Amino acid sequence: MSGLCEGRVVIVTGAGRGLGRAHALAFAGQGARVVVNDLGVGVDGQGVPQGLGSARPGEAPMAGPAQSVVDEIQAAGGEAVAHGGDIATTEGAASLIATALDAFGALHTLVNNAGFLRDRMLVNLEEDDWDAVMRVHLKGHFLPLKHAAAYWRAEAKAGREVAARVVNTSSGAGLLGSVGQGNYSAAKAGIVGLTLVAAAEMGRYGVQVNAIAPAARTRMTEGTFAEAMAAPGKPGAFDAMAPDNVSPLVVWLGSAASEGVTGRVFEAEAGRITVMEGWRPGPTSDKGARWTPREAGEAALKLLAEAETPGVVYGSR
Repeated sequence: MSGLCEGRVVIVTGAGRGLGRAHALAFAGQGARVVVNDLGVGVDGQGVPQGLGSARPGEAPMAGPAQSVVDEIQAAGGEAVAHGGDIATTEGAASLIATALDAFGALHTLVNNAGFLRDRMLVNLEEDDWDAVMRVHLKGHFLPLKHAAAYWRAEAKAGREVAARVVNTSSGAGLLGSVGQGNYSAAKAGIVGLTLVAAAEMGRYGVQVNAIAPAARTRMTEGTFAEAMAAPGKPGAFDAMAPDNVSPLVVWLGSAASEGVTGRVFEAEAGRITVMEGWRPGPTSDKGARWTPREAGEAALKLLAEAETPGVVYGSR
């Protein structure tokens, strides 16, 4: 295996299935040595973590989805190790980075992908479901990023060249909103904010940070959007929703070839790549003094008439 990421060490979280698995295989196919992280729980984050223990006392530990992906990579001639820790804890995130350093002696790219869903309309959304989704998506991005960034900063301060890359995973739900996914949408929007801050803070140490908003068929989408995510019925037809379609952009962003690209958000779906353009000033009005509430309302309505129409929230029509 040789290619765009020859010699690079790459971590992919949530890589036992779906998009993460596709990313891990794609990086390995381009010559990277890969740390495959997956806790091995259900699509809602519940269940017995596989690979960290057994379902019943006395049973042998389960191999888990992370090890299955490692086996695939090794069978194809690549190098990979499994990590089954919870990356939304300080201990799990620290051990994730340590696994890369112990196994391969370096770390060049971190792909934050792990996550799950607990969809409810807001009036039915329990606090525990809010907290669980925020934890896996936001803390699960922040903690691995924090520990990887500390390693890269130390490398830079020691005078060693750093060409590090971070690829975070947002969503169209985070950019536009999605009915029934208030917790998920808020978490994914937060990941965009984290990406922008990390790109600004870590650039001086040779670290580039970007985010993707992918659309693909995974355990998280094939039930909720069954019709849109369905595989084509015709043999040989382009499978637009296959997760493998997203991975080429992720591999490029995670490689040294993406030099100079940082603080950006890309949509990736099927054969389409889009640079997303976020909040920026639109029409404005300045009175030069304090508005009355009535004046402020009249000004706001005039400005809204000049402004672009917002994107439609997913599921609202």
